[in-house]
Amino acid sequence: MKQIISQLIDDFHERALPDLVQRNKKFAEIKGKADVVIGMRRVGKTWFCYQKIKELIAVGIKKEEILYLNFEDDRLLEFGVDHFQAILDVYFGKYPEHRKGQCYFFFDEIQRIDQWEMFIRRLLDTENIEVFITGSSSKLLGTEIATNLRGRSLLIEIFPFSFEEYLKFHGLFNDRPKTFGANTAAILRKAIKNYLDVGGFPEVQKLDSNLRVEVLQGYIDSVLLKDIIERHQVSNILALKYLVRHVMNSSGGQFSVNKFFNTMKSMSIKCTKNSFYEYLDHLTDAFLFYKVPIHSRSEKSRLLNPPKIYTIDTGLLNAMTFRNSYNYGHLLESMVFMHLRREGYDTEYVHTKSGHEVDFYARHRIKDEIQLIQACWEMSDKKTFERELQGLKSAMVELSIPTGTIVTWDDETFIDDKIQVVPIWKWLITSN
Repeated sequence: MKQIISQLIDDFHERALPDLVQRNKKFAEIKGKADVVIGMRRVGKTWFCYQKIKELIAVGIKKEEILYLNFEDDRLLEFGVDHFQAILDVYFGKYPEHRKGQCYFFFDEIQRIDQWEMFIRRLLDTENIEVFITGSSSKLLGTEIATNLRGRSLLIEIFPFSFEEYLKFHGLFNDRPKTFGANTAAILRKAIKNYLDVGGFPEVQKLDSNLRVEVLQGYIDSVLLKDIIERHQVSNILALKYLVRHVMNSSGGQFSVNKFFNTMKSMSIKCTKNSFYEYLDHLTDAFLFYKVPIHSRSEKSRLLNPPKIYTIDTGLLNAMTFRNSYNYGHLLESMVFMHLRREGYDTEYVHTKSGHEVDFYARHRIKDEIQLIQACWEMSDKKTFERELQGLKSAMVELSIPTGTIVTWDDETFIDDKIQVVPIWKWLITSN
């Protein structure tokens, strides 16, 4: 095994790093804690680590002071807990002078090895090594990391490309636009349409539409197989697939397990209600779906009102559902939710006393900033827009929040100097 590890170390040090699109996330890097990257499959967790490696080299860290190992490399199939010490023996055997300074170890899919957390804790306690870990959601969920490393980790969640990252990837804007003249606005309008269609998964950005759909559907199959079926020994695959299809077709809407259970029962699809609750939890643990509860101080109210559920990416939604004019608004709402999630907001939806609904009551986890946000496709649909506007006004009064935002596809104005109506292509790059 030492010979294989030696070969992998040499390969990494000789191999050129790939060209990258700079992600907007950064590692926290607190001494004595491991940085752990989590997120759905194929969002770019490994490449995010490559970005960090390039940053280290750019500030003068020698590549030889960095170790990268991918534990899904077929040459490490026989690697076990007894081989962890060999990593230190081989690395410091090659570079004994590095024991005197700080080193940087990157472990991809290390959780494939049983008792890996004991090795990581030993590195943090006894060596001058900064540790970075990435892994698939099937084996490296946030709750498990918190348990295994007992407070010795810092989690960072990686998502598909944001709109700003999408613009960088396609060479449209290297930096965030500061003005929005006719030319800039035209580029952004075209870009947001493509972003709505394609989504933000890095691998599919330049694929033709048919191949893109096939690849994205493969992502769903991979999540279901590896993160749900194999991981949790789910045998009722038909019921699971019905659940995924139903949630995606109503993404952004309230989802009641009770109602869905009754629907499946009427279709003679056998599955217990508890199993559907478990499946939904598994799917959210795998970062495919996100739950948004009702805004209420009453725990009873939160239990009685079903959560709204959003899908991680509009490209996935387009690949898995039949699009019609009805669900454009849901796609817009999904884009708004994911932006808030990326920017560190916890979100809830609001039911006002007058019976109106506001899509997002968003509180920033660090800044404690609160926003009320509606998503409405266009102002020209006067009946819908008036309903959204009245809901927002009602919530602003009830919650004593002085301002509100309505995110649209392409409309922009101010209402009563308190409510900003802003197009999605501008809001996504100016609201943070």
